[in-house]
Amino acid sequence: MTSVNTMLIDPPMLNSSCLWASDIEQLRDLYACSHTGAVTTRTATLHGFKENESNAVVFTADRLSTLNSYGYSPYPLSQYLDWVRELLNTPETHAKPIILSITASKAEDLAQMVRDIQNLRADLRSKSSAISTYDLANYVAIELNTSCPNIPSAPPPSYYLPALRPHLDVLVAATRADPSLTIGLKLPPYPDVTRIRDVVYCLAEYTIDEPDAEGARSPFAFLTCTNTLGGSVVFAGEIDLSSAPPSLGSDPAPTAFALPTALGGLGGERLHALALGTVLGFSRALAAHPSPAVRAIKVIGVGGVKDRASADRMRAAGACAVACATGLGREGVKVFEKIALGE
Repeated sequence: MTSVNTMLIDPPMLNSSCLWASDIEQLRDLYACSHTGAVTTRTATLHGFKENESNAVVFTADRLSTLNSYGYSPYPLSQYLDWVRELLNTPETHAKPIILSITASKAEDLAQMVRDIQNLRADLRSKSSAISTYDLANYVAIELNTSCPNIPSAPPPSYYLPALRPHLDVLVAATRADPSLTIGLKLPPYPDVTRIRDVVYCLAEYTIDEPDAEGARSPFAFLTCTNTLGGSVVFAGEIDLSSAPPSLGSDPAPTAFALPTALGGLGGERLHALALGTVLGFSRALAAHPSPAVRAIKVIGVGGVKDRASADRMRAAGACAVACATGLGREGVKVFEKIALGE
């Protein structure tokens, strides 16, 4: 198990925010799985994200990697709040944390989303205190997606820190008012380790001094590393044609682009080495920081986790918990049992 602020992930395995955590049926399967210690929703926006025929996902021929051109969930945050309430109030299932993945292009929209989540947590807290010894509010966390590579004209803000700071301000204000709120960031792959150091020192600027408590604390409890690698190309000759989008046709040329957009976000086996490097880079940069508050930030490892060996590599690189998306899309929730049992 691993403890992340007020959130306990036991066992330390979960899904990452992805296409296969979009709707209530998928979330219900993830929540009911005995081998997941937490569930992460697909990234929601305030009003929902419009999809079209350019959005698709393909698997490579070995089905170990994916390329996708999807953006955020078509369902608005309000829908996910209803689903979270339903899942946490399922009496036959032991409660586990649900991480709401959210994003917004405007800081004021993000602030509204955080308020809506806090309203849900307050309602859960008031109701659970009357019937339970544990606080259901602590089973709801926030992960800000700062790293989706598939939004036209909107590069991931975590690659350009001035664009990220207004969103960090919103999150810091929320956790300053309520230290029980667990907040994390989903980050992209970083081939350049100096960029990793810059991110860590940026986050360190937001450390909250608490004279009445034991020292300072970071408003950011965890970093999820990594999202998919944008700007990637896979050709039709490399893919499992059963996953081909309709736009590709029934007999595509091997050199045809696999996605309608050509470029997309790469995940799975082909991302694994870079994901490990990013996890290791952040683990080392956090551990080397002079502030104990920054050193306390946890890393959740994502990228090519498909079996016990790949999960062990993530932990060896410094991840406190591991998550997967491509494996979930390929095998469903049974992938978590495969990872846990080493099959």
